[in-house]
Amino acid sequence: MTKQTVVVALGGNALLRRGEPLEADIQRQNIATAAKTIAEIAEEYNVVLVHGNGPQVGLLALQGLEYKKVNPYPLDVLGSETQGMIGYILMQELKNLLPEQNVSCMLTQMSVDPNDPAFADPTKPIGPVYQEAEARELAEKYHWTVKPDGQYFRRVVPSPQPTGIIEDEAIAALIKQQHLVICTGGGGIPVKKEDGKLVGVEAVIDKDMSAAFLAKQLNADALLILTDADAVFLDWGKPTQKALRSTTPRELSQYAFDAGSMGPKIDASCEFIKQGGKLVGIGSLEAGLRILKGEAGTNIVAE
Repeated sequence: MTKQTVVVALGGNALLRRGEPLEADIQRQNIATAAKTIAEIAEEYNVVLVHGNGPQVGLLALQGLEYKKVNPYPLDVLGSETQGMIGYILMQELKNLLPEQNVSCMLTQMSVDPNDPAFADPTKPIGPVYQEAEARELAEKYHWTVKPDGQYFRRVVPSPQPTGIIEDEAIAALIKQQHLVICTGGGGIPVKKEDGKLVGVEAVIDKDMSAAFLAKQLNADALLILTDADAVFLDWGKPTQKALRSTTPRELSQYAFDAGSMGPKIDASCEFIKQGGKLVGIGSLEAGLRILKGEAGTNIVAE
């Protein structure tokens, strides 16, 4: 029987949990745990895996600032480095669990529209927090945009919508050959066309929106978003909180979700369903396969 295809978006919490130091060994331990869930899903589905990279990009940017003899590397280059770093560990851990399964990691570029309104209003915070004076000084020195983040300031970058996957044919070919494919890590490396050539862009594309875009382009049967929440909750954090087990984009449009956490996941999920997708599952890493079977987490389907 031909396996269905699922795009799995692996949240950053699976790679590095809150408060943990950015140590390679710790990340490998977390990835080894995540790989067990992915391997379980791969027994029943063709898996295309997308991962986050926020902490890793932030670390590389900070390291770059400490070395004064060269200018800091741009975000697109740092994003490509994290795709290789995280992809390598994922690929190795999955291969150890699935020795007979072909596992491939694809360095992936994602095109964006240079006229996207997001470029005029950077909103995506990256890196550490600063006191205002230091933030202003760094902004002038490195041509950053900084904005308040609570009582501190942080660097913010544009977060444009994805418009195309440059390596989509290669990804599709690997899936056809039944490879477990790791691609569009961190939302993909943002690029644009300039004088007929691809060039990198200083931006961060939302990982879940890129996963939804990828799932639609591949005509995947399902999109699975694995995060640190057991499901999509109403009244999150209140005594009245309630998990949504099965819902639709129309129902979800009635509610407001935190723009810094669940909101982008809901937006990406609804976009996939509206574009013809059959199923989106959202829930905890440990329940991955059960979410796809409707036994855990939240399932989002068409009307």
